[in-house]
Amino acid sequence: MKNYRSCSDEDLTSLVKNGEEAAFDEIYNRYWDKLYYTAHRMMKSSELAEEITQDTFMLFWIKRETLNIQLLGPYLAAMLRYEVYRALAKSKQALELEKNIKEQSVFSVSIDEEIENKLLLEIITDLTNQLPEKCRLVFQYNKLQDRSLPDICQELNISQKTAEAHLTKALKVVRTNFSNVAYLLLQIFLFSGH
Repeated sequence: MKNYRSCSDEDLTSLVKNGEEAAFDEIYNRYWDKLYYTAHRMMKSSELAEEITQDTFMLFWIKRETLNIQLLGPYLAAMLRYEVYRALAKSKQALELEKNIKEQSVFSVSIDEEIENKLLLEIITDLTNQLPEKCRLVFQYNKLQDRSLPDICQELNISQKTAEAHLTKALKVVRTNFSNVAYLLLQIFLFSGH
């Protein structure tokens, strides 16, 4: 059995080109620590450094027949740097993808909420449009436009008590009818297979 430890890098390289696994093992043992240390210095992570070093040796073995190597050490170091750059690009892409997914879901949720709010507003407006005019106006000004009762009383030329009575009546109508609408919507939702 050949003693690969005494072989030069050039001899090992040509043996590896011919598929000599024991020569590859010797290169692996000879350069593992150096490559791992370089990868660790660049990535600041033991796990990533180990993965990148493994990938470098794997690529070296896969491409062994086509490699044109002058000096093995610098060649492996260049391969390692390439793997580091690939890993960095991949992690940057992963971060970008994760960021895009989060943005999309936030955007989607905000659109869903906007649609729901518009539907609710439409339902409430339809319900209050059935009320007598002053009653409807008091409710819409107060609840939908967020105006104060004294301001509404002055504009509609009614007393505070009358405004409160209109508001109470409107709220009762909306609550009663809205619970029926909500129940109907829930039934539609449940039976539509969602």
